[in-house]
Amino acid sequence: MTRHVWVLSLCQALLMSGNILLISIVGLVGQQLAPNASMITFPVGLQFVGLMLATVPASMIMAKTGRKVGFSIGNLVGICGAALTSLGVYQNSFIVFCAGCLLLGIGIGFATLYRFAAMEVCEPEARERALSISMAGGVLAALLGPNLALWSKGLIVGHDFLGAFLAIIALNIVSMIILQSVKFKSIHSTLADEKPDRLSDIIKAPNFLLAVVAATVSYAVMNILMTATPLAMIGCGFDFSKAAGVIEWHVLGMFVPAFFTGRLIEKFGNTKMIVAGGLLFIVCIAINIHGVSIWHFTMALVLLGVGWNFMFISATSLFSQTYLTKNRAKAQACNEFIVFSSVALTAMLSGWLEATIGWQALNLYVLPFVIAVILGIIFASKRNVERTA
Repeated sequence: MTRHVWVLSLCQALLMSGNILLISIVGLVGQQLAPNASMITFPVGLQFVGLMLATVPASMIMAKTGRKVGFSIGNLVGICGAALTSLGVYQNSFIVFCAGCLLLGIGIGFATLYRFAAMEVCEPEARERALSISMAGGVLAALLGPNLALWSKGLIVGHDFLGAFLAIIALNIVSMIILQSVKFKSIHSTLADEKPDRLSDIIKAPNFLLAVVAATVSYAVMNILMTATPLAMIGCGFDFSKAAGVIEWHVLGMFVPAFFTGRLIEKFGNTKMIVAGGLLFIVCIAINIHGVSIWHFTMALVLLGVGWNFMFISATSLFSQTYLTKNRAKAQACNEFIVFSSVALTAMLSGWLEATIGWQALNLYVLPFVIAVILGIIFASKRNVERTA
């Protein structure tokens, strides 16, 4: 495994830390600034709208200028977004805060491509492990993000969460500096200069849509439950430190398995690992429905994180095998747009759903989507076996 994979993992970890920090506090900032309860998670939704809007341009920009320039642009946009959210908190302006979250989302939209970049700087036989290691940087994020949220709370007198957004600025700056040491492959290879196929032809490739749907459901279900959890916990009488602690355990569940998920994929295959992730989602939902103690919230969120890790990394690995190099930018742009469009939608709905239908009903709402993916993967796997028999 090359040094560059680990450096990319560190860059992604720093940006993930900022994202986790944002998730830990944005609902609470929303409670302070939003005009009504239904708008509490609207800034989170705008963050993911920005992410969604960035997916296609980010892929196309990197296809033209290279990964290093593209990621640096994302850092600069993230810095501007964090500065704007800081201004919104300082002025108690919900509109300004929302605008900053939108820009932060655009910056994160560029950063989602780190996992593909990691696979591109390593040997072909190590792609799954490189993908897994790039995601393993989230372990640092799991520790750094929530603790930064706690440490920065009240750092600026009279503005509890202002320090958190200043920390996000620092994380983007450090990540951009470290990124400059990475050597990426030339973007002017013979294959890369070939004219890409039409998107309508690209998506017809075997397993393309299957991988995209699995990744979409894994991220959407994880996001809606994770975003609603701090609100549900505070509604049940827990304080901010308890909610931040549960999020920390959740993020550890998301990324600690990444140290060995790549090898599990090599041993068992992508489809079996996607099913395993779906089954963990179901257990998580069952625990959430069963009760609302600190044990229930913690165990459910850990399982949610591990389930997401298995399903999302496996789906990404499967997806990376479905397109030619010349189609890379189009294929990745399509995947990121679909995945994070659903994430944006769930982020915007999570606060409203938790406030209107309740925490346990919200868990029941997402269950059919998980079951549908499991059944779809099993059916597709059997059909592929029959075709090759």
